[in-house]
Amino acid sequence: MENPYASTHPEIRDAVRQLCLKFDGAYWRELDRERAYPTAFVKALTEAGWLATLIPEEYGGAGLGISAAAAVLEEVQRAGCNGAACHAQMYIMGTLLRHGSAEQKQRYLPRIASGELRLQAFGVTEPTSGTDTLALRTTAVKKNNSTYVVNGQKVWTSRAEHSDLMLLLARTTPRDQVEKRTEGLSVFVVDMREELGKGLTIRPIRTMMNHNTTEVFFDNMEVPAENLVGEEGKGFRYILGGMNAERVLIAAECIGDSRWFIEKATDYAKQRKLFGRPIGQNQGVQFPIARAYAQSEAADLMVRKAATLYEAGLPCGAEANMAKMLGSEAAWAAADMCVQTHGGFGFAEEYDIERKFRETRLYMVAPISTNMILNFISEHVLGLPRSY
Repeated sequence: MENPYASTHPEIRDAVRQLCLKFDGAYWRELDRERAYPTAFVKALTEAGWLATLIPEEYGGAGLGISAAAAVLEEVQRAGCNGAACHAQMYIMGTLLRHGSAEQKQRYLPRIASGELRLQAFGVTEPTSGTDTLALRTTAVKKNNSTYVVNGQKVWTSRAEHSDLMLLLARTTPRDQVEKRTEGLSVFVVDMREELGKGLTIRPIRTMMNHNTTEVFFDNMEVPAENLVGEEGKGFRYILGGMNAERVLIAAECIGDSRWFIEKATDYAKQRKLFGRPIGQNQGVQFPIARAYAQSEAADLMVRKAATLYEAGLPCGAEANMAKMLGSEAAWAAADMCVQTHGGFGFAEEYDIERKFRETRLYMVAPISTNMILNFISEHVLGLPRSY
């Protein structure tokens, strides 16, 4: 009998692992020290077609599903690399694929698939509203039926300095003029190459990890009306659909991280000898590794469930959110365990653990915090009163 729980897309996983061998720990350590963008790594992924996994074949992509994209990103993380440099191109894609016009798809998708264009910036979060997306203040006011004039600010807009296009969410109808809070928001494709210095300003934010994130300012920036994605005022619904894909793919990355930490800790525990025997012979070392493994495997099952539902076109909001929460918690538990297993060496740069430790901590907070996921489960799954 074929094992139904075997790793999905083994051919993809093997090919991604082979590609990642060219980008070892020394490569990532140098980038981390310089706070530099992994241009060569992203170029290699693009040329191999992995960032076009979800783009239909008619536009030059692979035309595969979310489980294939998840396999790509999981293996990137499991190899010790960092998919955060480019992963948004995968989960942003759904909004353009599902709601973009035929002209927009033809204009952008083939060039994104080939690598001529990068779509890696997602302009949603703002300093004052945070995860309260419906309270965002960035406005887009229509001018002469040909352009929208955008004013406002976004924060934590990662990869903006290294992307050609941004998917931007802005308010096109004032909040006091809509019946529902979810109405009046619209999505635009912004060509940042054309707008930089013409109403668009990008400022990098230095963080505890090399994440290439920024704050973005809009000062009477004009966007062609033809760059509106879908219907005006329906943008929040479009973004929500893409967020399920985002949750699944980030969760897959977390599974990859946790497996990297577990493999690293297991190997070290077998080799490191103290008091005349391997430290892995001690239950005090064994048990945390075993617990991290069990936690990671359980989280992986939820990732698979969410991906399966997503590909079938079935509701998967609860599963996608739980996958992201459980995956991020498993990765963080494995990271903490790995540092503890290595002792002082866990803090040494050359072991790569401290770098990955810093990187994986992000996913307990972003792209959606654990508390907001628990709010979602409480209200929408368990039927408890709304708490916020």
